[in-house]
This record gives sequence, C-alpha cells and structure tokens, in this order.
Amino acid sequence: MQLIRGAHKPATASRQPTETFSGTVHMDPIFTADDGSCMGNNVCFTPGARTFWHTHERGQILTVTIGSGLICSKGEEPRKLMVGDVVHIPAGETHWHGAGEGTLMAHMAVSLGKTSWHEEVPQEVYDKANQTAL
Repeated sequence: MQLIRGAHKPATASRQPTETFSGTVHMDPIFTADDGSCMGNNVCFTPGARTFWHTHERGQILTVTIGSGLICSKGEEPRKLMVGDVVHIPAGETHWHGAGEGTLMAHMAVSLGKTSWHEEVPQEVYDKANQTAL
C-alpha cells in the first residue's frame, strides 16, 4: 500500500506539456505508484486546449473538478463533460479530452499502466466536437 498525504505538493512546479497537448495545459502531479503501475495528475485545460489521441495500457479514470469540456473515443460521438462527472476509459481505448471552446476544464486523472500518445486532434475535429457533443 502507498498512502499519499496532502496530494498538493507546493515544492513541485506545474508542468506545461506541449508535446502531447494542443493549447495551454497546466499539469500538477499528485502521485506515481512506487511500482509504476499508476499515476495521478490534476490537469487544467484553458479554453480550446486538449490532449492528443492516446491510450492507456490498463485504462484511465477522470473526475471533472472545474468547468466543462469534451471527451471522445475513436469511432464514437464526442460527449460533454461537466463538474462532478467521472469517466472510466477502458484499457487500450483510443480517446482525447479537454476543455470546451469557451471554458476552462480541470480534472483529476488516474492513469493505469503506460500511456501511449498518438497524433494531434485536428482543429476541425475539435470544432465539430464542440458543435455536436452529446
């Protein structure tokens, strides 16, 4: 068992990853399991910011904490995300997530196993998702 007390780590600087995200994203690490089996991050997306397409070896759990946004699995319709929503993404499912076009969105992300990053979500795909999300 690994107990993480006080998930906010004031001595750890936020990262602004650019190699796997479009737009401005702030990422604060919460934990990485000693055995590397999972990790947690608080992630804040500015309006229009989003992940690239990606998969997780053993899945991912997102809990939306601020604002609203979008999530989309490859081959499916995009879905709206709101504060309080919890999403389980199964192992190996290709997906992306991020803020809506006019609002921030923050979530706590627990990623299980290795994350594999794919291509960027094109602007036109993101724009369409904002118009058609369920």
